[in-house]
Formats: sequence, structure tokens, C-alpha cells
Amino acid sequence: MKKDTAKPVLAGLAPLVSSDTRLLVLGSFPGAASLVAQQYYGHPQNHFWKILQAIWPDGPIGTGASSYQIRSEWLLSKGLGLWDVYAACEREGSLDSAIRNAQVNDLAGLRRLCPALEAIAHNGGESFKHSKHTLQLGLPVYKLPSTSPANASWSFERKLAAWREVFEKHGLV
Repeated sequence: MKKDTAKPVLAGLAPLVSSDTRLLVLGSFPGAASLVAQQYYGHPQNHFWKILQAIWPDGPIGTGASSYQIRSEWLLSKGLGLWDVYAACEREGSLDSAIRNAQVNDLAGLRRLCPALEAIAHNGGESFKHSKHTLQLGLPVYKLPSTSPANASWSFERKLAAWREVFEKHGLV
């Protein structure tokens, strides 16, 4: 008898946006630690929150659910939003290369979610594979280096410089 090898379908996180979101960062799909915590960039080694803290030194520092709520409100107040290109997928572990049978989020509906949207920044290569969809919105689209700990070829300083440049272009710094 053949064993069932189907992996469970994982559901992503809801968009973290507001009507004032000017720059939207699109990741690929939350890693295992983020899914467990139900928080964007929940792995402690991910550079995302450290990069934001370096760009905006006035930001809240800390971990945990209440801290995440505070950090989320803080980034929204700066005009930044977060979402992922995939709404759901099958995957073991956290690597983008392990994503299978992905279902893409409604990227065309971003204008409804974010009427002030000026630009989209893809966090890493897997997300950027969907730039053909985000380019159809008629906005500037950027490929940023992944903040994932798996992206060890970029130093923190190099990642920070690339992220800061995009934030500056759209008045978030």
C-alpha cells in the first residue's frame, strides 16, 4: 500500500496594511517560526526588524506578542505595509525552495487595500518572481535582498543600505 505523501496546506498571514501604506514589502511566505507566532518575520535571526530599527532608530525594541502589536502599529505609522505573494502553499521547513503548490495572493487588489500605495518592494528572489504581477499596478517595483538568515551572502550592512535606499526614494526616511 502506498503511503500518502501529501503535505498539509499552510495558510499565510493577513496583510499588515492601512489606507496610509505608501510602500508595501512583499515577502514570499512566512517561515515556520512566523507561522507558529502568527507574526511577520518572527524568526529571531531574520534581519527584517533589525533593519527597520536601524532605519528608524525611534522604534520599539522587543519580542513577544504585545511587542509585535506595537512594532506593527509603528511600521504602519511610517507608511510601511507587509504581505506575502503566497496566500497558501505546501512546505516542510522554512526555505523558499521547498514551497510547492503555492496559491498567489490577490496582488491586483492591492490598490483597494492601499489607496496611497506608491511602490512595492519584494523581499528576496522568490517574491520577486511575481514582479510581473506587481508591475501591472503601474508602480515602481524593487527587488530587495532577502532579510532571511538563509541569505548569508549579503552582510547586514549591505542589506541595510539597499533597504534604506528604497525607503528614502519614497519618503519613509
